[in-house]
Amino acid sequence: MNFAYDSRQILKGVNLNIRRGQVVAIMGLSGCGKTTLLRLIGGALRPTQGEVRVGGKSVAKLDHDELFALRRKMGMLFQFGALFTDMSCYDNVAFQMREHTDLPEELIADMVLMKLQAVGLRGAHHLMPSELSGGMARRVALARTTALDPMLIMYDEPFAGLDPVSMGVIGQLIRRLNDSLGATSIIVTHDVAEALQLVDYVYFMSDGQIVTQGTPDELRASDKPFVHQFVYGETDGPMPFHYPADDYGSDLNAREAA
Repeated sequence: MNFAYDSRQILKGVNLNIRRGQVVAIMGLSGCGKTTLLRLIGGALRPTQGEVRVGGKSVAKLDHDELFALRRKMGMLFQFGALFTDMSCYDNVAFQMREHTDLPEELIADMVLMKLQAVGLRGAHHLMPSELSGGMARRVALARTTALDPMLIMYDEPFAGLDPVSMGVIGQLIRRLNDSLGATSIIVTHDVAEALQLVDYVYFMSDGQIVTQGTPDELRASDKPFVHQFVYGETDGPMPFHYPADDYGSDLNAREAA
């Protein structure tokens, strides 16, 4: 599968297969196409070549109603939770149930409290997002993500900005909720240590391509320089820090001449 914004190629020949029940991490440096891949899976973008299949269906070929129905079977945890700021924790979790089902309010109440109990926040159901810590907000967002028991859950940087304790809690919740729901989870993350403890498989991306893949143990033992550099956070290696640009000195001279 390929994807480009006009002439700027983002994904190049990406080919991956994620089996039901797995927790899979997609790793790589910022700008390598990880979040774009999630948008393609969710149908927010369409590939310029190839296809994305979810549950046996080609996402790009679905009409509006079919895509809407498929998205009901997906959950998305955004990087900083993206809770509705004017709704309580309870109403944030209830939102999808009210929007996408005809369940009576009494049953919705039971389900909301069950979801909040699963993330340890049933007692905080009345609080507003502004009253939550970063870790608590992420846990409420996780309860909302799993509100309709999705078959596919996508996480965009779920550990960003969390303290070590909250990070460990979120990691355990991701694993436990995936296994209890019988779902499939895709985690886009830079947090190597946390991800390698909870995932079943890893796809490593660089410059819009899948450059290596394997189990966590296989990646830890990899002798590929770019994998070793990323996994162990080394400064020196084949992955550059700077975005491609002309020579810095020449660029400065050109500006002075202008």
